Amino acid sequence: MSEVRVGLVIEDDQDIRELVRVVLSQAGFDVHVASTGSAGVTSARELNPDVITLDLGLPDIDGFEVARQIRKSSDAYIIMLTARAEELDTLMGLEAGGDDYLTKPFRPRELRARVEAMMRRPRASSESKAAVEETDPEMTHNGLAVSAGSRTAVLNGQELRLTRTEFDLLLALLETGRIVRTKADLARRLRNEPYDVGSYVSDADERAVEVHMGNLRKKLGDSIQNPRWLETVRGVGYRLAPLAQGN
Repeated sequence: MSEVRVGLVIEDDQDIRELVRVVLSQAGFDVHVASTGSAGVTSARELNPDVITLDLGLPDIDGFEVARQIRKSSDAYIIMLTARAEELDTLMGLEAGGDDYLTKPFRPRELRARVEAMMRRPRASSESKAAVEETDPEMTHNGLAVSAGSRTAVLNGQELRLTRTEFDLLLALLETGRIVRTKADLARRLRNEPYDVGSYVSDADERAVEVHMGNLRKKLGDSIQNPRWLETVRGVGYRLAPLAQGN
């Protein structure tokens, strides 16, 4: 019997909250709702949801701060729902820990498609991490050890707290080494599509990849000028930095 997927809707507008609840329920989730940011943070901690939809315009706590607090204890996929069309708000949401975003008003089928694409990506539980520990080969690069099976990244003996999106981007570069991956390639990877599918990738999707890569670089403590792991190929995309001498 498959494990029940849990969804959490953090939204103060009753109509939108009910709409999102119905969409997630129809997608097979056990859905819980919260109408304030503080209640949402508590629910995320207690429920360990698979996916969270988060309104940025909450009455008590700024949605960006809610995302940051949730990220301290949860690796759930976070989809930001915002009535603000400005790119800066979107980028701030992604930098705070969001994985994706939709601008209100949105089509229910688009929300469901985004959620289902996220859920096709792997998620490792504590049990699965233990099960693959002995058989899952690590990929190492300049002192960074990454396990695809247990979805862990360890640097200098410390496990990095990466969002699922950040981990997927890091894994994509490790898998392809010095081959340059365009932002469109990586956006498709986050949709769990092959690199060569050729499906439409918007400018906003590519900008989101840039923000996630920036967050990943910060967590690695990597340098743009002298990278150890994430090399930017200006105007094209990203690739794995060269091996340091002695590695």
